[in-house]
Amino acid sequence: MSLTHTVGLLTHPDREWEAIRNEPESLGKLYFGHVLLLALIPALAGFYGSTQVGWQIGDGQVIRLTSTSALQLSVLFYGAMLAGIFIIGRFIDFFAATYEVKDSTPRGITLAAYTATPVFMLGIIAVYPNIWVNMIVGLIAVAYAVYLLYEGLPILMKIPEDRGFMFATAVLTVGLVMFVGLLAITVVIWSVGIGPVYVS
Repeated sequence: MSLTHTVGLLTHPDREWEAIRNEPESLGKLYFGHVLLLALIPALAGFYGSTQVGWQIGDGQVIRLTSTSALQLSVLFYGAMLAGIFIIGRFIDFFAATYEVKDSTPRGITLAAYTATPVFMLGIIAVYPNIWVNMIVGLIAVAYAVYLLYEGLPILMKIPEDRGFMFATAVLTVGLVMFVGLLAITVVIWSVGIGPVYVS
């Protein structure tokens, strides 16, 4: 089962990437056994944190979202994470020929899904929506995800490390562009009335 790789990626990523390569799994199994479950962590944590705990700016009052608003935003966030994994995975498969990956088995979505593991896991911090704590933990999660990408790509694709470095850099660039695009889409969604609604 895909979740068995989670701890390994956090403790001994080299060996775990080898295990992932040697145990190919279907897209359905990958999503149902790993992505769908782990992506729930930040979505549910965000819902709880924004409705039950709330956040505070300086000495101002505690701000919370209504349950309906928080649920809408959590569902959109969950959907965005699932779609993001799929899209980045397809980009990885598209780039594979450029970087002379000999293996014809598409492994892009597998790489994207497992690379996102620390972001999913550390998303639990959203139960306590303090901007500084969330920012620090978020940076740690993203930094480790980037490390997993650079470490895992040459292993999973069976290409030399120097070529893997360039490939991983291209994937990272796509991820950053997608993140900026997601921010733009968020602004559009908020402008049509699906923005946050605060408890008065």
